[in-house]
Amino acid sequence: MANWDGSSKGNKLGYSIFVALLRAGGTAPAYFLLRFVSLYYFLFSTGANRAISYYLHQRLKFSGWKATRLRYQNYYWFGQALIDRIVMMSGIRNRFSFHFDGEQHLHDMVAAGKGGLLLSAHIGNWEIAGHLLKRLNTKINIVMYDGEHEQVKAYLDGVTGERNANLILIKDNISHIYEIMEALNNNELVCMHSDRFMEGNKTLASLFLGAPAQFPAGPFTIAAKLPVPVSFVFALKESATHYHFFATEGTVYRGHPEKGHPAAILDDFVQEMTDKVRRYPAQWYNYYPFWGEDKS
Repeated sequence: MANWDGSSKGNKLGYSIFVALLRAGGTAPAYFLLRFVSLYYFLFSTGANRAISYYLHQRLKFSGWKATRLRYQNYYWFGQALIDRIVMMSGIRNRFSFHFDGEQHLHDMVAAGKGGLLLSAHIGNWEIAGHLLKRLNTKINIVMYDGEHEQVKAYLDGVTGERNANLILIKDNISHIYEIMEALNNNELVCMHSDRFMEGNKTLASLFLGAPAQFPAGPFTIAAKLPVPVSFVFALKESATHYHFFATEGTVYRGHPEKGHPAAILDDFVQEMTDKVRRYPAQWYNYYPFWGEDKS
């Protein structure tokens, strides 16, 4: 995990080509071109391929052709996630449909008037989840590393328009902690990815897919210290046009007799994360050594 630097991949020219295709013909031509882009990464992205192969072979125990097919699908699904984000946020005509499991849990969190933490991972399409959360009629805040290159981010903002959520950027001076606290005090929802960390950050260890792995301590420490409900949320793609949204029941962990500490909250999160990667093995988008010095 130490190799992750907080940056996302992509360039302005690549995004502009896909946006032009989307505007001209919808998702079909964009998905078609994506097959060739995915093949390029499948063949030549050495470091990412090593990480994905370890995950599929050693942790999920897939072998042979199935693991190879899933490795290609991983790049293809990830590309679709980026394309779908542009489609949804820019209002391009589409046929997407959605199924919601646990949406009422989030409505209950809003009605309770205490704000809430939504913990997720780089599984499925978080941008789609953020778009769907506008149904809750409350302000959504997404905590993230400002890893997109400024030129690309500015281009995408121009294409997609205003985001449905407020961004809280993680900074070295921990000012983001005060922004999180203010949002929760205002009965807003705060969404955090909880499966990646920057080198030097505090971590917690948990058994994930049969091997110890490190997770960022921050989200689980906040969940343990604040008297706000916590839900684990994911949005997974099940076909070219259909998404499945999951949300667990909100739990207030602070003062909980058995689970009132960060490690126990992490264990609950890992249990949900394990369920999702087993059900959707090609949709965990981690391209870095997650279990340390992976060797495959």
